[in-house]
Amino acid sequence: MLEYLRIMLDARLAKMDERGASAVEYGLLIAGVAALVVGIVFVFGDKLHSVFQNTCNSVSNSDCSKATNTTGG
Repeated sequence: MLEYLRIMLDARLAKMDERGASAVEYGLLIAGVAALVVGIVFVFGDKLHSVFQNTCNSVSNSDCSKATNTTGG
């Protein structure tokens, strides 16, 4: 009986150690994803900026042309 209790206590302690390891693994996973996002933004930042700027300009010109057409006509 005493041997059984010792085995159960060892299993419980091992389970506690595993929780800490999984927290570290999740932290490393989040850090990896963040590093990947930063890398992608760094590499493609100028291209993305120009795409969004062109889209913004197109929308702005479209709204201006609609506003002048409806009020002018």
